[in-house]
Amino acid sequence: MSIDLWKTIKKEISELILHEPEMGTFFSRRVLQYESLGGALGDLLALALATEDVPQSTLRTVIAEAYRKDASILQCTENDLLATRSRDPAVRYYSTALLFFKGFQALQAWRIAHWLWLQERSSMALWLQSRISEVFTVDIHPAARIGSGILVDHATGIVIGETCVLEDNISILQGVTLGGTGKDTGDRHPKIRCGVLLGAGAIVIGNVTVGEGAKVGAGSVVLRDVEPHTTVAGVPAVRVGKPREEQPALAMNQEFPCN
Repeated sequence: MSIDLWKTIKKEISELILHEPEMGTFFSRRVLQYESLGGALGDLLALALATEDVPQSTLRTVIAEAYRKDASILQCTENDLLATRSRDPAVRYYSTALLFFKGFQALQAWRIAHWLWLQERSSMALWLQSRISEVFTVDIHPAARIGSGILVDHATGIVIGETCVLEDNISILQGVTLGGTGKDTGDRHPKIRCGVLLGAGAIVIGNVTVGEGAKVGAGSVVLRDVEPHTTVAGVPAVRVGKPREEQPALAMNQEFPCN
């Protein structure tokens, strides 16, 4: 990485306290007391997701174990944070996404659930899935496979099914469904390749592939494969052109230039 992300976040917080001293206690408890992003994020997620039956202390232990045993989780977290800061104009600070953006928090909580699933700790993984859905209104099956550099913007109503595969550098807006069809079993969910932009309310159904650098318009229903570097829209979705950019997820351009 080109920056020391945690050092940058702590510097941001110190400056924010000068502007809003009333938030000093909150910022100190959530950021300044920690030596690492993993420590702060683990406590933040434990605080948000804990219940009487599964208290904060238990969740902190589970999350810390995941970070300790799989360093790639926090590397993905950092990539997601960088993606959110660079692609969302509402995010002026890395700390904003970390502390206040439920899409980012939901995805990081899912990363713990996915790690648990891979350890065959399915009950805890499914409990986390349920809590993430309740708290953040984002429902991602722990068996799904998701890369890094993911922006989950606004996040409300997102559903990602069990056999979904999402590659790196994808942007997903609110209300997106990546679902199966009927009662099919086995590999039945979408595959989303690098650089794809999924517009608000887009629905992709079945074991179809949305090719690299494609763009799916808001409210569209995708029922068949989408070619790489193609823009589709409508119900059912049809080709309406091609994106101006190689990686629409990075540009976040919602327009549909037809060419």
